[in-house]
Amino acid sequence: MGEKPFRVLPKLTSLNQHFWRGGADGKLRLLRCRTCKTYIHPPTPICPGCLGKDVSPVEVSGRATVATFTLNHQPWVPASDHPYCIAIVEIEEDPSIRLTTNIVNCPAEQVTIGMPVRVVFEQHDDVHIPLFEPAVD
Repeated sequence: MGEKPFRVLPKLTSLNQHFWRGGADGKLRLLRCRTCKTYIHPPTPICPGCLGKDVSPVEVSGRATVATFTLNHQPWVPASDHPYCIAIVEIEEDPSIRLTTNIVNCPAEQVTIGMPVRVVFEQHDDVHIPLFEPAVD
């Protein structure tokens, strides 16, 4: 993949570190309400489904589907390949949970809506950025 692109890293908090550090062991984690089983992203301390406070990180499969995308041909940031794909993916466990990400490890022109993808992580210090690549089964 060459040199890693410039990334503005998130501020880690007790509420979001499960998401940003999960890649250390290759696992994508989201919050989930223990009462009503609603997945929660972005992380909040109160479940939007039942307003309960019993939420905790859970591991998800890391599989998703490309909901939409755009190809960026403008070199806005240093050390990134162009064009690159910025996508919104729906996680397999709950398609209402959508992550904005990059599709990597394939030519940007080959990305399609509905494409199955899986999570991979790009490490920057103690942050692991969840990116997605084509899922090959």
